[in-house]
Amino acid sequence: MNPKPTVAILGASADPAKYGYKSLRAHRANGYDVYPVNPKGGEIEGLTVYTSLADVPVEHLDRISVYLPPAIGMTVLDEIAAKGCGELWLNPGSDDPAVVERAQELGLNVIQACSIVDVLER
Repeated sequence: MNPKPTVAILGASADPAKYGYKSLRAHRANGYDVYPVNPKGGEIEGLTVYTSLADVPVEHLDRISVYLPPAIGMTVLDEIAAKGCGELWLNPGSDDPAVVERAQELGLNVIQACSIVDVLER
């Protein structure tokens, strides 16, 4: 039996109106081990919220899904590259051309699309 796929949600939110919350729920409902990341920390739906990606207790994530403004996203790309992931999902609004270019320079497998739609279509 394969272990569950893993995903870190950068910009996770406890606010049901935000995509960082909807993504957490969609990934969790579709079999992912979800690791919410938000500098505020705390808990969302019983899951520990990590204050940084480096704190996530998984060596290599299958997926990192980003819900951050481009200016903030740019500042975490080196941390994302250090953590490692199979897929880096830059969701609408986070996929500024400069962010995409830098992520590709770091050798990340960039996917510019909505990760929520992807998991719901599986």
